[in-house]
Amino acid sequence: MSKTLVSRYLASIVKRGTLQVTFADGTRTSFGDPAEGFPDVALTFADKRVPRDIVMDPRLGAAEAYMDGRLTLQRGGIMELVELLRTNAPWDRGGSIGEPSPLRRFGNRIAFAREALNDRLRSQRNVSHHYDIGNDLYRLMLDPEHMQYSCGYWGEGVETLAQAQEAKLAHIAAKLALRDGQTVLDIGCGWGGMAIYLARKFDIQVTGITLSREQLALAEERAGQAGVADRVAFELVDYRELPERGKRYDRLVSVGMFEHVGRPQFPTFFKACANLLADDGVMLLHTIGRIGSPGTTDAFTRKYIFPGGYIPALSETVAASEKFRLIASDTEMLRLHYAKTLRAWYANCMAHRDEIVAMYDERFFRMWTFYLAGATSSFENGGMCNYQIQYCRDRRVLPLTRDYIARTEAALANPL
Repeated sequence: MSKTLVSRYLASIVKRGTLQVTFADGTRTSFGDPAEGFPDVALTFADKRVPRDIVMDPRLGAAEAYMDGRLTLQRGGIMELVELLRTNAPWDRGGSIGEPSPLRRFGNRIAFAREALNDRLRSQRNVSHHYDIGNDLYRLMLDPEHMQYSCGYWGEGVETLAQAQEAKLAHIAAKLALRDGQTVLDIGCGWGGMAIYLARKFDIQVTGITLSREQLALAEERAGQAGVADRVAFELVDYRELPERGKRYDRLVSVGMFEHVGRPQFPTFFKACANLLADDGVMLLHTIGRIGSPGTTDAFTRKYIFPGGYIPALSETVAASEKFRLIASDTEMLRLHYAKTLRAWYANCMAHRDEIVAMYDERFFRMWTFYLAGATSSFENGGMCNYQIQYCRDRRVLPLTRDYIARTEAALANPL
């Protein structure tokens, strides 16, 4: 029965490009027709449970079968398989790559609601799950100059991952409208790339906070190597604890952290930001977002990648911030920038496959590359994008037009 259902499912999806499936009983079925620009993929189901698992929950079932070696690829890789399925049913054409069964979907929603509580203790544990797996993996995957684990900015003339991340930092710095002598708080500072960049480009004091011990140690080391340790400080602390100290900052920046906050904590996050930002301050929030309406986090991502995480819709993000008189002074949607970034990370992981397998094991490598492939497809043809939202508390603190952003970016790219 599951074999029949999964065959019907694949036949309804794969029209352009080809997918050949060999089932555990040796039968072979082909789907789709060759088409320019669409992959040709061949895979094998090693046992009869694989079709059942996929029918129950297409994403989680396929992921775990691939991780366990029960779904193997003979032509094409996991990137090509996910690309084939997603490009045949893109989000912006009203399609879907399939939903879990009603029972599994109900269970997913219950689990999502429970995990979304994300109190301070749980936040620490969730961040550690993803970021404390070892800095060496991220060194192999990310750009070596800034170690940016977030969407690059692929403007005209940008060709490499390093260039895209440098451009992203300049783009954000420009939107912050920084002036010498100011103080900056970086919420979710990662390995310190943003804080270090800002301190090198401006005469300012930057404080970066994280919940990852691995990130903290490397961020401090990198700041010392960059010669900015006297103007950059990092701390292992939850953002919710900072307003109690009574200190306000001229500028706030948060890149790739809001996705970890959890939907129930959106008001808490923006209340904290409002109380940390000076009356004439400016804030820049860079986050993965949903193109459409609010949703839930799928079971694979919750279980293996970002427990407690949630990708926000623009509507719920702005609605939460409005409660605390934060003015959304500028909003930009980055449509395909993260897809290009993820493909670069995937290529780096494939190039360092043996090293990553040696660090962890084959199952981890399959899990990690499935995550990157799935994320890529979500930004190329699914419902994911990035948002950069600039906030201020006083409508008069920023120039009346956006011209200053381009001017500052140019000056940062070509210093005198």
